[in-house]
Amino acid sequence: MYKLELEKALEKIKEVNAKTVCIQLPDGMKPRANEIEEAIKKDTGAKVLIWLGSNFGACDIPLGLDRLGVDLLISWGHVKFCKTEGWP
Repeated sequence: MYKLELEKALEKIKEVNAKTVCIQLPDGMKPRANEIEEAIKKDTGAKVLIWLGSNFGACDIPLGLDRLGVDLLISWGHVKFCKTEGWP
């Protein structure tokens, strides 16, 4: 079971006042897309687009979202990159 941390996404949508949001999910989380979409719509009123293409990590960002009027991309299933001690 995945912890969605949906509250973080809702806070960010409100913070940037996003009107159109694209959500990108790894394959294992795609069955929860409707649940995520409904929560976003209900809590923020934003239009939600669900990216059904590939998702192979933080470098796999969908291109052309600006042409669709997307204000915010939320990519689930990724961990923040951070430099740690001992790394070059």
